[in-house]
Amino acid sequence: MKIDPRKIAPADAYKLLIGIVVPRPIAWVTTLSSPRVVNLAPFSCFMFLSSDPPLLGFTVGPKRGERKDTARNIHRTGEYVVHIADDSMLGALHASADEFPADVGEAHALGLETLASEAVSVPRLAHAPIAAECKLVQVLRFGRSGSEFMVGEVQLFHVRDGLCIDGKIDSERLRPVGRLAGPTYAKLGDVVRMNPNRAMGPYEVI
Repeated sequence: MKIDPRKIAPADAYKLLIGIVVPRPIAWVTTLSSPRVVNLAPFSCFMFLSSDPPLLGFTVGPKRGERKDTARNIHRTGEYVVHIADDSMLGALHASADEFPADVGEAHALGLETLASEAVSVPRLAHAPIAAECKLVQVLRFGRSGSEFMVGEVQLFHVRDGLCIDGKIDSERLRPVGRLAGPTYAKLGDVVRMNPNRAMGPYEVI
């Protein structure tokens, strides 16, 4: 089967891409729509870009030709918090993708407790296993749709006790979720460890 992307609609190309690039990590992002309204939304075009300084990036596409609340809020305040959800939070994570009025805070509507951040003005989710307080450093526009890649520098990490061992996050304890195509997600599943000892020859599963 061959598919020429020049001959299909952008919506069809989107459906194809989200089924190819899987699983995708999810940035669960809080921003401020107003001093009292905490906007919350998930974004699965998400990655880290640098460790010095620590930079995270995620893409926010437009909605009906207009910026979504998250993008509009970040452009206005320059601050936000990126969270990593565990599998116990999947229901709320998925529900936060629904379209809420701009004056309705998803965190409050979904019954998610928030706490004041320390380095930014945007509150963070109290029970997310990982939260990264970020300040915007760059916005890159891609494609004809007006998608914006938000790059932020992490000012402070919050990591649940017991997840960070010898400076590394224990993924099995974190129990993250990834996005697949459509309204489907993946849990961590089996973890395969490779033998790092090159002296033994080809890498082996241990």
